[in-house]
Amino acid sequence: MTDYIPLGRSEKIPRSVWLAPLSVVLGSMTVLLPIIATVPFLPPFGLMMLLGWRLVRGDAMKVWMPVPLGFVDDMLSGQPLGSAMVLWTLAILMVDVLDTRLVWRDFWQDWLIASAAIGLVLIGGRLLATPFSAHVDTALLLQIVVSAALFPVIARFCAWLDRDKKRQ
Repeated sequence: MTDYIPLGRSEKIPRSVWLAPLSVVLGSMTVLLPIIATVPFLPPFGLMMLLGWRLVRGDAMKVWMPVPLGFVDDMLSGQPLGSAMVLWTLAILMVDVLDTRLVWRDFWQDWLIASAAIGLVLIGGRLLATPFSAHVDTALLLQIVVSAALFPVIARFCAWLDRDKKRQ
């Protein structure tokens, strides 16, 4: 099967095709940094990069990309295998459903959508990975607040990485 290139488009593959998944994997690799903390406050940078790319540029990745990217995150973070695969996919599907329902989005709506998705994924990961009797709710709340506060920086970084793409 041959791919036809529409008139006015180049044969060059956009940089975001390989840069978006690579930046998500590099974001997931931040858990490998030697940071010593008594409370786990480090945000899920891989998830935040995935949501940043999805909200800044929806066509940067295919719909099935959260599955392999979640697998990489599961392998690096030590979460139960499949938890990020399922939770990231559900988060992206939630964003897709909201994207079809909203006529237009602005910065505040993107921030609210991403904060809700990050919070739900972190709560889902807590329910899958730790026993119910564990007292980690305060640390989880701190991690959600830090992640929500840093998301605009991540979204801006994703837009900066995609700076050479001219919309047509």
